[in-house]
Amino acid sequence: MADLRIGKLPDRTPVKLTISVLPELNDALSDYAAIYAETYGQTDPVTELIPAMLTAFLDSDRTFKRNRVKLINGMK
Repeated sequence: MADLRIGKLPDRTPVKLTISVLPELNDALSDYAAIYAETYGQTDPVTELIPAMLTAFLDSDRTFKRNRVKLINGMK
């Protein structure tokens, strides 16, 4: 079989998480969603914004990225 430019796609099945947050964080998330709607003219629920927020946070954390590579490589 020929080598394709991309490998087999990873599992993309969403995983549902349930969390509890403090009222102050809930208020901040609601405010963020309101500002997001005002900025982009599109209303999305907080539950849709949280995955993007978490991804942006993790992508910006260099120490996490560096140590995650070490962790993953240590598991192999």
